[in-house]
Amino acid sequence: MSTNQPVRAAEADSGVPDARQLRSILIAVSIALMAVIASVSGLNVAQTHMAVEFGASQNTVLWIINIYTLALAALLLPLGAVGDRLGRKPMLIAGLGVFGVASVVAGLAPSVEAMLAARVASGIGAAMIMPITLAVITSTFPEEQRGKAIGVWTGVAGGGGILGMFLSALLVDVADWRWLFVLPMALVLVALAMTLKSVPNSRETSVHRFDATGALVSTLAVVGLIFVLQEGPERGWTAPATLIGLAIGLIATIGFVAWELHRRDAALLDVRLFRERGLAGGSITLLVVFGVQAGIAVVLFPFFQAVLGWSGLLSTVALMPMAVMMMMASGLAPKLAARVGSRSTMAVGIALAGIGLALMALFVSVDGGYLTILPGMLAMGLGMGLSMTPSTEAITASLPREKQGVASALNDVTREFGTALGVALLGALLANGYRSAIDGRLNGIPQGAADTAREGVANAVEAAGGAGPHTQDLLQAAQQSFVDGWQQAMWAGVAVMGALFVYVAFRGPKNTAPGVAGEQEVTDAVAAR
Repeated sequence: MSTNQPVRAAEADSGVPDARQLRSILIAVSIALMAVIASVSGLNVAQTHMAVEFGASQNTVLWIINIYTLALAALLLPLGAVGDRLGRKPMLIAGLGVFGVASVVAGLAPSVEAMLAARVASGIGAAMIMPITLAVITSTFPEEQRGKAIGVWTGVAGGGGILGMFLSALLVDVADWRWLFVLPMALVLVALAMTLKSVPNSRETSVHRFDATGALVSTLAVVGLIFVLQEGPERGWTAPATLIGLAIGLIATIGFVAWELHRRDAALLDVRLFRERGLAGGSITLLVVFGVQAGIAVVLFPFFQAVLGWSGLLSTVALMPMAVMMMMASGLAPKLAARVGSRSTMAVGIALAGIGLALMALFVSVDGGYLTILPGMLAMGLGMGLSMTPSTEAITASLPREKQGVASALNDVTREFGTALGVALLGALLANGYRSAIDGRLNGIPQGAADTAREGVANAVEAAGGAGPHTQDLLQAAQQSFVDGWQQAMWAGVAVMGALFVYVAFRGPKNTAPGVAGEQEVTDAVAAR
């Protein structure tokens, strides 16, 4: 995928969309994206219900949740490229159809096997939808409106998961866990109707054959690495399955880079473009920001439920201020970037997110509760919103217009990797910090209850019910130990955000308005070859 391929054109429907149609296009792709994002996190609130109904182990339930993300991440890049060639509108319609049917099957699934198959199909449909939603925006909207539209897209991508989790928790509380699939089905129907009516088609024509080898090797690489990040904490980092997955992922990644360098202009993804500041800086920023965001969710939910004693629904409501702040900031980011430049906007966002982590680490307490972490959550939401939009635009602007499906897929793969990495690393730091802190606080606690408490704060709360006169001591020990582990995880996040700030400040996208920066970087790349 080179920016100077000799015979290549982008075919599109005739006519330039007017303001009304552009608005309809943005609403259609945002609703389609919301269906995909909501399905990533929605089933988290129904883990207990699925385990009981299917008679499944916790590991099996986690596979029902994670296999969707695995299929989605693995197929984003190949299907994004297919969409560029076959047509973005047909691919979006087909993806919505596959996703909708799979959601119906999942909602009616009579067994674990049927549920797993439906979730894989949902992941395939999601991989057809997600990159196309952003590609439609970048290939349809005029340059002066593109930044604002991308801001809306990133707001939905960033805050949509929390909003979807809230609606899912509400459905579980007032109805049944199977009603969780009604939400994505309804969103798919609306998105499909609007897509058929409003979304124009565009596609790439190329003299080169589709890079099937690159597509296959990239799929193996993503499957191997995501599998390690998902299963490492559960199976153990030195377990045979984890090590095999890591070996497959690393070998396939090296093979993919070598093959794409060999293919050059005919590559699925021209890896030489990572030399450009926009693509490299945007990708690294999204990787870290989404990793920190996902890791924060791992920390926040047990704090709300096990430390503060809140329900799943109330815990999800407590995340809404951060989600709302993130979505608002995503919309404001293009205006700020137009004034001070993409790099400065990204740097400000990263700094605010780091400050938010530091505030939570400094002031979190058991007695103070929610109000001790709310300022940090708001700062994090603001910072992430400001950094995500220019990062996304830096990635899409670094690739040619006819390759926006691949650009969007790369953007999405980076987010998925960051999410898996953040959950694995911050979750491990929290767990290790908790275990280290609670060991010195269990003196006098009965051995059985103490051993259970070491497994995690939720286990400690459950064990406290049978600890007799030691109940209150065990609860206090577990809750304070969780806060200690929280602080270790937060300070690690602050260090990572600090390193990212330094990188972006010196190696981020050029400090000009996003659209100009993207065009200039592509022009520079062409001139250099």
